[in-house]
Amino acid sequence: MTKSELINVITEKTSGLTRGQTEIIVETFFQSMMDALGRGEKIEIRGFGNFRLKERLARKARNPKTGEVVDVAAKKILHFKIGKELREMINSKP
Repeated sequence: MTKSELINVITEKTSGLTRGQTEIIVETFFQSMMDALGRGEKIEIRGFGNFRLKERLARKARNPKTGEVVDVAAKKILHFKIGKELREMINSKP
């Protein structure tokens, strides 16, 4: 599902909002999440899951094509832990 498809679904399910209003809400929601993650905060959406940043330490890796050893810098990665309700829904009978 793309952001545009999400906006369309929300617009259809809410009777009083226009597509433009829904787009502003969705953009604000995602921007708020990005801002919180940028500040290093954890995002917890009950029933859906948790988003948080994890630190990957610097390491040495190997280029598989040339076999050359290269240094990989430390970096932050986004980690998502699925919530119980979402996990149960996904793993329920088809």
